[in-house]
Amino acid sequence: MDPAIPQPPAPARTDRRTLLRGAAGAGLATGGVALFSGRSAASPLLVHRNRPLLPLGVQSGDVRTGSALLWSKADRPSRLVAELSRDPDFRRVRRVPGPVVTPSTDLTGTLPLRGLPAGTDVHYRIRAVDLDSHVASAPTVGRFRTAPADHDDVRFLWSGDIAGQGWGVNPAYGGFRIADAMRARNADFFLCSGDTVYADGPVQATVPLPDGSTWHNLVIPEKTKVAETLDEYRGQFRYNLMADNWRAFLAETSQVGQWDDHEVTNNWYPGEILEDARYTEKRVDVLAARASRAFHEYVPVADISPDPEGRVYRVIHRGPHLDLFVLDMRTHKDPNTADREPVGDGGVLGDRQTRWLIEELRTSRATWKVIAADLPLGLVVPDGAAAQEGIAQGDPGAPLGREIDIARVLTALSRAGIRNHLWLTADVHYTAAHHYSPDRAAYQEFDPFWEFVSGPLNAGAFGPNKLDLTFGPVADFVAAPPTANTSPAQGHQYFGEVEISGSSGQLTVHLRDVSGVALYTRTLDPAPR
Repeated sequence: MDPAIPQPPAPARTDRRTLLRGAAGAGLATGGVALFSGRSAASPLLVHRNRPLLPLGVQSGDVRTGSALLWSKADRPSRLVAELSRDPDFRRVRRVPGPVVTPSTDLTGTLPLRGLPAGTDVHYRIRAVDLDSHVASAPTVGRFRTAPADHDDVRFLWSGDIAGQGWGVNPAYGGFRIADAMRARNADFFLCSGDTVYADGPVQATVPLPDGSTWHNLVIPEKTKVAETLDEYRGQFRYNLMADNWRAFLAETSQVGQWDDHEVTNNWYPGEILEDARYTEKRVDVLAARASRAFHEYVPVADISPDPEGRVYRVIHRGPHLDLFVLDMRTHKDPNTADREPVGDGGVLGDRQTRWLIEELRTSRATWKVIAADLPLGLVVPDGAAAQEGIAQGDPGAPLGREIDIARVLTALSRAGIRNHLWLTADVHYTAAHHYSPDRAAYQEFDPFWEFVSGPLNAGAFGPNKLDLTFGPVADFVAAPPTANTSPAQGHQYFGEVEISGSSGQLTVHLRDVSGVALYTRTLDPAPR
């Protein structure tokens, strides 16, 4: 037996209280589903020809203190079954029965895990078991690293913007050019800062490049038009998982998923009626509901948000040094106007999420509070000639429009004496380091902080954007392409890396290019509690 992953109780005829007490004593549970007994790897499940398949691999998500979520997709109705081990050879395993997957979820399913040992590499393999023949698929293997209990080192990556502007899955690069460099970092987890897919971005089989060569995309029917139906939205996620190296990266690196606009359509907001002639369904709320369902079917997001309407904001506890606060800056968004309203209306975070964020930050005992934002705070992101898509609008004076939401949070942090916070984002398709200070700002009721921007992962590169001076930002570093919509073949794809020293608590940010080379590094000392 593997002592680090305790033996769960075998199924028995017992009452619910006894079952829950037994699962807690065993130290591993799966959301109320009883576990099978552990077994040696020498006793395999039944296998035959015409096995089920797991065509899009495996993933893990929202790995936090004691808990994780596994994901896979079968090719037919079947039951997912996972086996866990500290041993990559799976000599001793713990078997976890998962859900029956059916066409109602596009044959996808998740397996929640609880009671996991701290600071451990957990190896897992998932099979699909046919409901009629009980024939099992070949196992697909993955790994995740649990949150530390002690002051251990932490390392994670972040970026966003995947398969946009017509730059899709290219077999010449193994799928996504940047994925190999990210996989080589062997990070504890990956924060995807939104635009996980481009549902409004069809691809063509070939795209000419400036040097006379040709970019080649894989193409499936769902990527030949903008997504409108549920199956077309599901197809966006299936498409990205056709990238071999991206699938391998996600199997080895757990993710924290966040969404932004392109999961639905460009620059959307609730209540919008589209004027885009490509769409027959013009109601964004209808499209967003379908997109949200597909997102939750394909991205392993744990059901830990306090939001009663299913928003994705939540906190991921990653040990004594790190709490990660994942925001949803899309589904509370007000219409894209000039963003100069003098009174706040919750037009980016909403009142409930704002109160939740301030309270969670106040009660956090982690050394560092990292706030994952799907929109940058100080960059001006226009939506057409007059409207604003982002938080800033270019007026350097007092907070206006959506800036009022951010001012409320920054002031609450200052008044509560919370110093060790920083913001991470993607969205604008280049990489940058921004320092914000009240000494340079029109609005001064906050403490200095950093914001780091990194992306895209596999999309057209753009920028840089103009900084709004309301919160006193300066760009300490910028790397952007020479021309708009630069392809991944030409570089200018970026991801960020955060390292926290277990011994000193120092936090170091690296901004890396498509090959993994660090273009910029900044080390921050933690302020005293």
